[in-house]
Amino acid sequence: MAEHKKSADDPVVSAEAIKKAEQYIEEEEGAINKLPGALGIMATALAVIMSIFHLYAAYGIMPTHVLRGIHVAFVLFLGFLLFPVAKRFRHRICWWDWLAAFLSLVIVCNMLFGGDAFLERAIDPNLWDKILGIALILLVLEAARRTSGWIMPAICIGFLAYAVVGQYLPPPWTHYGMDTGRIVGHMYMTLEGIFGVAIDVSSSLIILFTIYGAFLQYSGAGKFFIDFSFAAMGGKPTGAGRTIVLASFLLGGPSGSGVATTVTLGTVAYPMLVKAGYGKDAAGGLLAAGGLGAIISPPVLGAAAFLIAQFLNISYLDVILMATIPTLLYYFALFLMVEIDARKFGMPNVVIDKHATIGMLTRNYWFHFLSLVAIIFFMVIGFSPAVSVFWATVVAFASSFLHVDCALIPYDVLRGKKPLGAGLWNSGLIKALEAGSVGMLSVGATCAAAGLIVGVVTLTGLGLKFSSIVLQYADSGTSLIMSALGAVGFEQTASLLHDVKLLLTAVMTSLIVWIVGLAVPVTASYIICAVIAAPALMQLGVADYAAHMFIFYYAVLSEVSPPTALSPFAAAAITGGDPYKTTLQSWKYTMPAFLVPFMFVLDPAGLGLLLMGSFKKLAVAPWGEIAVVSVTAMIGIAALAAGVQGWLFKKTTSPERWLLIIAGLALVYPKAMLDYIGVGLIVIVIILQKLRKGGAHAAA
Repeated sequence: MAEHKKSADDPVVSAEAIKKAEQYIEEEEGAINKLPGALGIMATALAVIMSIFHLYAAYGIMPTHVLRGIHVAFVLFLGFLLFPVAKRFRHRICWWDWLAAFLSLVIVCNMLFGGDAFLERAIDPNLWDKILGIALILLVLEAARRTSGWIMPAICIGFLAYAVVGQYLPPPWTHYGMDTGRIVGHMYMTLEGIFGVAIDVSSSLIILFTIYGAFLQYSGAGKFFIDFSFAAMGGKPTGAGRTIVLASFLLGGPSGSGVATTVTLGTVAYPMLVKAGYGKDAAGGLLAAGGLGAIISPPVLGAAAFLIAQFLNISYLDVILMATIPTLLYYFALFLMVEIDARKFGMPNVVIDKHATIGMLTRNYWFHFLSLVAIIFFMVIGFSPAVSVFWATVVAFASSFLHVDCALIPYDVLRGKKPLGAGLWNSGLIKALEAGSVGMLSVGATCAAAGLIVGVVTLTGLGLKFSSIVLQYADSGTSLIMSALGAVGFEQTASLLHDVKLLLTAVMTSLIVWIVGLAVPVTASYIICAVIAAPALMQLGVADYAAHMFIFYYAVLSEVSPPTALSPFAAAAITGGDPYKTTLQSWKYTMPAFLVPFMFVLDPAGLGLLLMGSFKKLAVAPWGEIAVVSVTAMIGIAALAAGVQGWLFKKTTSPERWLLIIAGLALVYPKAMLDYIGVGLIVIVIILQKLRKGGAHAAA
């Protein structure tokens, strides 16, 4: 095969493309003001103070309502100063921003200093409580609009309207209807609404992991992971694709951000993908698929993963455990897809211009690998997630001084060769503390707004009503299917009825989560669907942790689904490809893995993919069943990957392609009979391909 070496004609990513890609990060995380002079210094100082406060709260003792209240105050105050009311007001602070920021402080201080009398008035708020409560709701909605767009506030307003007019709605949506005092008391004066579960997770976990990720970024861990992947995977036809898979895993694990991982990797790796023979759309799709893995990859996962632990009242370590095999299966699917790409299109060897070998990189920067295991290590030895990430951040800070290029405080400052004040202010430490707080403001505002939705659901019982509606539709669909099966002679059994109903409910739930995810970020779509859709699955016998993980994975899928497919759109900005064609390509790369969640809701055997849900259960787990369901999932993913790509050992015929897709779907359903059918179909395709001559590779 021809080898490609670096030349003047090699493609480069333009500054304009990078700027356009960064706009998609802003679309996900909000367009942040870059304030000049004293205003910029003040904003940086406030962000640093916010990070230091939360690091202290992780290790110290602080009442829950105080932590949540101060967190909301920081999020709103900084949010109104750093996120403009409209784009034409960027990079300055207007009088209305100051008004909203200080009003937020007044309202939260009223809550914090109100004492027991304030909490006792929750069921009967006075006039000032109502005024301040309504103002806080409006401020939260505005903060969410500024940081993540108008759709999330619109959904919140819809839920609030439902709480008010419930008595006028037809069954089964009817409820007694809530007056202003009841709504305000629940949302503002208790720990059930704005200051509820979502803000609890945001204040005690999400911000700490964001700070941790910022420490890794400014100590050079991201650059090391990319360099390491390039050094390890170059030089083969599959080297370009493998590099994306490995680098996205190493970058995504500590990051937790899909769009940021896509952009970071794309600006460096896109030229290599072009040399390997990838088109603009295919390259963008692969980059977006790799970035998507950041949201489902331990140890950080996405912000929604912390909410799973809180909703289920389990350890975050158990969430990491549950995500382990599905994450490995996701990257296994990506790996297979790039392997098939190389063979299908006859891709050439790619010689990467390496400035460092694996040995040199590992020798000099080995300590960056600590970021992949530090948090898990501290949780395994018994620390809480908050304390674990605190100590992992300390480890990241201390280990940064093991190499002069990575030190978060420059050696010149430590040796006294530069002034301490100016040197420290411009150091990576201050930048990391600032980025840790600023980077989570959009998530914090989303969590506060989501608290309104959760509050309405708990006030009105909407979750159970919605579940009953989903189950009614599932019953209707089951009746139609069973009638059709009866017409052709299939015997109806209680087990078959339950399986069909569960399958239909799972399909409808996945569609609901996907549709909600088209409009709002992953964190918000998970929160909404966890309270309205998960009960339907649990009523049919699905384990609570399996139901929530199912919803989490389909909420993540929204990251590559238009019209809010931010990861593919950002990748297309880098590659110059068509955004929607890039989105379709990212679907191609991710779809085999996203059928896996059905395995752990359709049958108890599939729970093995979640390692039984906790370390306690894992101690007595049937390891044979876990191994069987994991291997079955791998074979099913391989069949789906081959079917989607139209390539196994050679290009597939149309019947072979459909046999592979049917085999993959059969293997996704964890039933022994369907496993045998799936494996049998794969064997048939293999035999057909071996008997057929020709078809070395398709045209590129």
